[in-house]
Amino acid sequence: MNYLIGAFKPSCNISITFSDGKTRKQVPLKKENGHTAMVPLFQSQENIAGKISIEPLQGKKVDHNGVKVELLGQIEMYFDRGNFYDFTSLVRELDVPGDIYEKKTYPFEFSTVEMPYETYNGVHVRLRYVLKVTISRGYAGSIMEYQDFVVRNYSPPPAVNNSIKMEVGIEDCLHIEFEYNKSKYHLKDVIIGKIYFLLVRIKIKNMDLEIRRRESTGSGANTHVETETLAKFELMDGAPVRGESIPIRLFLSPYELTPTHRNINNKFSVKYYLNLVLVDEEDRRYFKQQEITIYRLQETSS
Repeated sequence: MNYLIGAFKPSCNISITFSDGKTRKQVPLKKENGHTAMVPLFQSQENIAGKISIEPLQGKKVDHNGVKVELLGQIEMYFDRGNFYDFTSLVRELDVPGDIYEKKTYPFEFSTVEMPYETYNGVHVRLRYVLKVTISRGYAGSIMEYQDFVVRNYSPPPAVNNSIKMEVGIEDCLHIEFEYNKSKYHLKDVIIGKIYFLLVRIKIKNMDLEIRRRESTGSGANTHVETETLAKFELMDGAPVRGESIPIRLFLSPYELTPTHRNINNKFSVKYYLNLVLVDEEDRRYFKQQEITIYRLQETSS
Protein backbone atom coordinates (compact mmCIF):
# COMPACT_ATOMS: atom_id res chain seq x y z
CA MET A 1 0.00 0.00 0.00
CA ASN A 2 3.02 2.31 0.20
CA TYR A 3 2.63 3.45 -3.40
CA LEU A 4 -0.89 4.67 -2.55
CA ILE A 5 0.30 6.71 0.44
CA GLY A 6 3.02 8.27 -1.71
CA ALA A 7 0.45 9.29 -4.30
CA PHE A 8 -1.07 11.82 -1.90
CA LYS A 9 2.17 13.47 -0.86
CA PRO A 10 2.82 16.93 -2.35
CA SER A 11 5.05 16.61 -5.40
CA CYS A 12 7.10 19.69 -4.45
CA ASN A 13 8.39 21.82 -1.60
CA ILE A 14 7.21 25.44 -1.32
CA SER A 15 9.15 28.05 0.66
CA ILE A 16 8.13 31.65 1.35
CA THR A 17 10.80 34.17 2.37
CA PHE A 18 10.50 37.90 3.07
CA SER A 19 13.00 40.20 1.33
CA ASP A 20 13.91 41.86 4.65
CA GLY A 21 13.43 38.70 6.72
CA LYS A 22 16.92 38.78 8.26
CA THR A 23 16.64 42.35 9.54
CA ARG A 24 12.92 42.62 10.32
CA LYS A 25 11.83 42.21 13.95
CA GLN A 26 10.38 38.79 14.81
CA VAL A 27 7.67 38.29 17.43
CA PRO A 28 6.09 35.15 18.91
CA LEU A 29 2.76 33.96 17.50
CA LYS A 30 0.73 31.12 18.99
CA LYS A 31 -0.32 28.70 16.22
CA GLU A 32 -3.46 26.56 16.01
CA ASN A 33 -1.60 23.52 17.35
CA GLY A 34 -0.66 25.43 20.51
CA HIS A 35 2.99 25.82 19.53
CA THR A 36 4.60 29.25 19.34
CA ALA A 37 6.54 30.34 16.26
CA MET A 38 8.60 33.46 15.61
CA VAL A 39 7.15 35.41 12.68
CA PRO A 40 7.89 38.80 11.07
CA LEU A 41 6.24 41.96 12.43
CA PHE A 42 4.64 44.55 10.12
CA GLN A 43 2.44 47.60 10.48
CA SER A 44 -0.21 49.09 8.19
CA GLN A 45 0.96 50.79 4.97
CA GLU A 46 4.21 48.80 4.80
CA ASN A 47 5.41 46.95 1.70
CA ILE A 48 5.35 43.17 1.99
CA ALA A 49 7.74 41.61 -0.49
CA GLY A 50 9.82 38.50 -0.90
CA LYS A 51 10.34 35.34 -2.91
CA ILE A 52 8.46 32.10 -3.32
CA SER A 53 10.44 29.00 -4.34
CA ILE A 54 8.83 25.86 -5.73
CA GLU A 55 11.10 22.84 -5.91
CA PRO A 56 9.76 19.56 -7.38
CA LEU A 57 10.75 16.41 -5.51
CA GLN A 58 13.52 14.46 -7.21
CA GLY A 59 12.37 12.84 -10.42
CA LYS A 60 8.99 14.56 -10.39
CA LYS A 61 7.47 17.45 -12.29
CA VAL A 62 4.64 19.75 -11.20
CA ASP A 63 2.04 20.37 -13.87
CA HIS A 64 -0.34 23.12 -12.88
CA ASN A 65 -3.07 25.52 -13.97
CA GLY A 66 -1.30 28.57 -12.54
CA VAL A 67 0.51 29.77 -9.41
CA LYS A 68 -0.65 32.67 -7.24
CA VAL A 69 0.10 34.28 -3.87
CA GLU A 70 -2.59 35.93 -1.74
CA LEU A 71 -2.24 38.28 1.22
CA LEU A 72 -5.21 37.66 3.50
CA GLY A 73 -6.49 39.38 6.62
CA GLN A 74 -8.95 37.03 8.31
CA ILE A 75 -11.21 36.79 11.34
CA GLU A 76 -12.15 33.38 12.70
CA MET A 77 -14.78 32.81 15.39
CA TYR A 78 -14.02 29.72 17.46
CA PHE A 79 -17.71 28.72 17.62
CA ASP A 80 -17.61 28.77 13.78
CA ARG A 81 -14.13 27.26 13.47
CA GLY A 82 -12.77 26.85 9.98
CA ASN A 83 -14.88 29.66 8.51
CA PHE A 84 -12.73 32.71 7.87
CA TYR A 85 -14.09 36.19 7.20
CA ASP A 86 -11.67 37.95 4.85
CA PHE A 87 -11.47 41.71 5.46
CA THR A 88 -8.31 42.07 3.33
CA SER A 89 -7.67 40.01 0.21
CA LEU A 90 -4.94 40.83 -2.33
CA VAL A 91 -3.74 38.53 -5.12
CA ARG A 92 -0.64 38.35 -7.31
CA GLU A 93 -0.59 35.86 -10.20
CA LEU A 94 2.92 34.35 -10.34
CA ASP A 95 2.80 31.91 -13.26
CA VAL A 96 0.63 30.85 -16.21
CA PRO A 97 -0.39 27.19 -16.62
CA GLY A 98 2.52 24.91 -17.42
CA ASP A 99 5.05 22.46 -15.93
CA ILE A 100 7.77 22.97 -13.34
CA TYR A 101 10.70 20.56 -13.76
CA GLU A 102 13.26 22.19 -11.46
CA LYS A 103 13.42 24.73 -8.68
CA LYS A 104 11.70 27.95 -9.72
CA THR A 105 11.69 31.22 -7.77
CA TYR A 106 9.07 33.95 -8.10
CA PRO A 107 9.48 37.45 -6.60
CA PHE A 108 6.33 39.07 -5.20
CA GLU A 109 5.41 42.44 -3.71
CA PHE A 110 2.33 43.96 -2.11
CA SER A 111 2.86 47.74 -1.84
CA THR A 112 1.66 49.99 1.03
CA VAL A 113 -0.77 47.37 2.28
CA GLU A 114 -3.77 48.64 4.23
CA MET A 115 -3.85 46.49 7.40
CA PRO A 116 -6.20 48.43 9.69
CA TYR A 117 -6.56 45.85 12.46
CA GLU A 118 -3.99 44.26 14.75
CA THR A 119 -3.27 40.55 14.98
CA TYR A 120 -5.32 39.22 17.92
CA ASN A 121 -5.61 35.80 19.59
CA GLY A 122 -8.52 35.79 22.01
CA VAL A 123 -10.73 33.36 23.90
CA HIS A 124 -13.44 33.09 21.22
CA VAL A 125 -11.90 34.83 18.22
CA ARG A 126 -8.65 35.35 16.37
CA LEU A 127 -7.57 37.86 13.75
CA ARG A 128 -4.65 36.80 11.59
CA TYR A 129 -2.67 37.86 8.54
CA VAL A 130 -1.24 35.22 6.24
CA LEU A 131 0.46 34.78 2.87
CA LYS A 132 -1.11 31.88 0.99
CA VAL A 133 0.57 30.30 -2.05
CA THR A 134 -1.63 28.15 -4.29
CA ILE A 135 -0.44 25.87 -7.09
CA SER A 136 -3.72 25.19 -8.94
CA ARG A 137 -4.14 21.66 -10.22
CA GLY A 138 -7.43 20.31 -11.51
CA TYR A 139 -7.24 16.55 -11.14
CA ALA A 140 -4.89 16.08 -8.18
CA GLY A 141 -6.08 18.92 -5.93
CA SER A 142 -4.29 22.21 -5.42
CA ILE A 143 -1.10 22.47 -3.36
CA MET A 144 -1.11 25.26 -0.76
CA GLU A 145 1.44 26.74 1.63
CA TYR A 146 0.88 29.38 4.34
CA GLN A 147 3.15 31.90 6.05
CA ASP A 148 1.82 33.85 9.02
CA PHE A 149 2.96 37.33 10.00
CA VAL A 150 1.93 39.72 12.77
CA VAL A 151 0.55 43.25 12.40
CA ARG A 152 0.78 45.87 15.14
CA ASN A 153 -0.38 49.45 14.69
CA TYR A 154 0.78 52.38 16.78
CA SER A 155 -1.07 55.43 18.07
CA PRO A 156 0.24 58.85 19.09
CA PRO A 157 -0.46 59.93 22.68
CA PRO A 158 -4.08 61.18 22.88
CA ALA A 159 -4.57 64.96 22.65
CA VAL A 160 -7.13 64.82 25.48
CA ASN A 161 -6.68 62.39 28.37
CA ASN A 162 -8.99 63.27 31.23
CA SER A 163 -8.61 61.88 34.71
CA ILE A 164 -11.30 59.57 36.11
CA LYS A 165 -13.07 60.67 39.29
CA MET A 166 -15.84 58.57 40.77
CA GLU A 167 -17.73 58.11 44.00
CA VAL A 168 -19.02 54.86 45.36
CA GLY A 169 -21.09 54.41 48.47
CA ILE A 170 -23.71 52.61 50.45
CA GLU A 171 -26.04 55.03 52.15
CA ASP A 172 -24.94 55.83 55.73
CA CYS A 173 -22.41 52.97 55.66
CA LEU A 174 -19.63 53.71 53.21
CA HIS A 175 -18.60 56.62 51.04
CA ILE A 176 -15.36 56.62 49.09
CA GLU A 177 -13.98 58.61 46.19
CA PHE A 178 -11.40 57.31 43.81
CA GLU A 179 -9.35 59.06 41.20
CA TYR A 180 -7.13 57.74 38.40
CA ASN A 181 -4.70 60.12 36.74
CA LYS A 182 -6.00 59.45 33.21
CA SER A 183 -8.49 57.41 31.23
CA LYS A 184 -6.21 56.28 28.36
CA TYR A 185 -3.05 54.27 28.96
CA HIS A 186 -0.40 52.79 26.68
CA LEU A 187 0.69 49.17 27.11
CA LYS A 188 3.78 50.05 29.19
CA ASP A 189 2.09 52.78 31.23
CA VAL A 190 1.59 53.17 34.98
CA ILE A 191 -1.83 53.69 36.55
CA ILE A 192 -1.50 56.29 39.29
CA GLY A 193 -4.38 57.22 41.52
CA LYS A 194 -5.78 57.71 45.01
CA ILE A 195 -8.68 56.43 47.05
CA TYR A 196 -10.26 58.64 49.73
CA PHE A 197 -12.42 57.25 52.53
CA LEU A 198 -15.03 59.85 53.43
CA LEU A 199 -17.31 57.62 55.53
CA VAL A 200 -16.54 54.15 56.89
CA ARG A 201 -19.18 52.42 59.02
CA ILE A 202 -18.64 48.87 57.83
CA LYS A 203 -15.57 46.81 58.61
CA ILE A 204 -13.53 46.56 55.45
CA LYS A 205 -11.20 43.54 55.44
CA ASN A 206 -9.27 44.20 52.22
CA MET A 207 -9.39 46.07 48.95
CA ASP A 208 -8.09 45.04 45.52
CA LEU A 209 -7.76 46.66 42.14
CA GLU A 210 -8.28 44.35 39.15
CA ILE A 211 -7.62 44.78 35.45
CA ARG A 212 -10.31 43.01 33.48
CA ARG A 213 -10.53 42.26 29.78
CA ARG A 214 -13.95 41.80 28.23
CA GLU A 215 -14.09 40.17 24.80
CA SER A 216 -17.45 40.21 23.03
CA THR A 217 -18.01 38.35 19.76
CA GLY A 218 -20.98 37.98 17.46
CA SER A 219 -24.16 40.03 17.67
CA GLY A 220 -27.74 39.77 18.87
CA ALA A 221 -28.69 36.36 20.24
CA ASN A 222 -25.29 34.99 19.16
CA THR A 223 -23.25 37.39 21.30
CA HIS A 224 -20.56 35.68 23.40
CA VAL A 225 -18.99 37.70 26.21
CA GLU A 226 -15.89 36.47 28.02
CA THR A 227 -14.43 38.39 30.97
CA GLU A 228 -10.91 37.61 32.21
CA THR A 229 -9.19 39.03 35.27
CA LEU A 230 -5.65 39.70 34.06
CA ALA A 231 -4.23 41.34 37.17
CA LYS A 232 -5.14 41.59 40.82
CA PHE A 233 -3.38 44.17 42.93
CA GLU A 234 -3.89 44.41 46.71
CA LEU A 235 -4.34 48.03 47.70
CA MET A 236 -5.06 47.54 51.36
CA ASP A 237 -5.17 44.85 54.00
CA GLY A 238 -7.05 45.88 57.12
CA ALA A 239 -9.68 48.40 58.09
CA PRO A 240 -9.44 51.98 56.81
CA VAL A 241 -10.54 54.96 58.87
CA ARG A 242 -12.41 58.05 57.82
CA GLY A 243 -10.20 60.65 56.17
CA GLU A 244 -7.59 58.09 55.10
CA SER A 245 -6.27 58.09 51.54
CA ILE A 246 -4.55 55.18 49.81
CA PRO A 247 -2.23 55.66 46.81
CA ILE A 248 -2.46 53.49 43.70
CA ARG A 249 0.54 52.70 41.51
CA LEU A 250 0.01 49.84 39.09
CA PHE A 251 2.50 49.06 36.30
CA LEU A 252 0.89 47.62 33.15
CA SER A 253 4.02 46.22 31.47
CA PRO A 254 4.08 42.84 33.32
CA TYR A 255 0.65 41.91 31.97
CA GLU A 256 -0.25 40.55 28.54
CA LEU A 257 -2.50 43.35 27.38
CA THR A 258 -3.58 44.31 23.88
CA PRO A 259 -4.90 47.64 22.69
CA THR A 260 -8.63 48.27 23.08
CA HIS A 261 -10.44 46.99 19.97
CA ARG A 262 -13.83 48.54 19.24
CA ASN A 263 -16.23 46.74 16.88
CA ILE A 264 -13.59 45.22 14.61
CA ASN A 265 -15.23 44.60 11.22
CA ASN A 266 -18.57 44.21 13.07
CA LYS A 267 -17.25 40.89 14.46
CA PHE A 268 -15.73 41.51 17.89
CA SER A 269 -14.68 44.05 20.53
CA VAL A 270 -12.06 43.96 23.30
CA LYS A 271 -12.44 46.38 26.21
CA TYR A 272 -10.52 46.89 29.44
CA TYR A 273 -11.81 47.84 32.87
CA LEU A 274 -10.40 48.83 36.24
CA ASN A 275 -12.43 47.04 38.89
CA LEU A 276 -12.18 48.22 42.49
CA VAL A 277 -13.22 45.45 44.91
CA LEU A 278 -13.86 45.91 48.65
CA VAL A 279 -14.50 42.92 50.91
CA ASP A 280 -15.97 43.32 54.40
CA GLU A 281 -15.51 41.03 57.38
CA GLU A 282 -18.64 39.08 56.43
CA ASP A 283 -17.11 38.48 52.98
CA ARG A 284 -19.60 40.70 51.22
CA ARG A 285 -18.09 42.23 48.10
CA TYR A 286 -18.59 45.77 46.89
CA PHE A 287 -17.15 46.82 43.56
CA LYS A 288 -17.03 49.67 41.10
CA GLN A 289 -15.95 49.19 37.50
CA GLN A 290 -14.58 51.82 35.13
CA GLU A 291 -13.62 51.37 31.48
CA ILE A 292 -10.16 52.54 30.39
CA THR A 293 -8.73 52.75 26.88
CA ILE A 294 -5.46 50.97 26.09
CA TYR A 295 -3.37 51.91 23.05
CA ARG A 296 -0.02 50.91 21.56
CA LEU A 297 2.55 53.70 21.67
CA GLN A 298 5.39 53.67 19.15
CA GLU A 299 8.44 52.25 20.91
CA THR A 300 11.60 54.30 20.67
CA SER A 301 14.81 52.56 19.66
CA SER A 302 16.79 54.07 22.53
